[in-house]
Amino acid sequence: MSDVKIEHKVVMTRAEVAQWIADVGKALSGDGTVSIRVGESTVDLKVPDHVRCEAEVEVDGDEVELELELKWSTARPAPKARLRNGVADD
Repeated sequence: MSDVKIEHKVVMTRAEVAQWIADVGKALSGDGTVSIRVGESTVDLKVPDHVRCEAEVEVDGDEVELELELKWSTARPAPKARLRNGVADD
């Protein structure tokens, strides 16, 4: 079960969707802070340098669904071992 889940569904024009996706892309390429408007609220997300991405297309009769999913961990990565002369430096 999720700790937090916020969902908002809205109908937009294709141009509005394109602008929304472009705004998210611009925020991702900036400092990695993305502000997503969800209804009357805004959710600020800090996105790390590496993100898992998934795209899914589903066609069911006359309805097409395109899902773009981004996932990342909020846990701090474990420090990487440094190698000195080919041997791990503990």
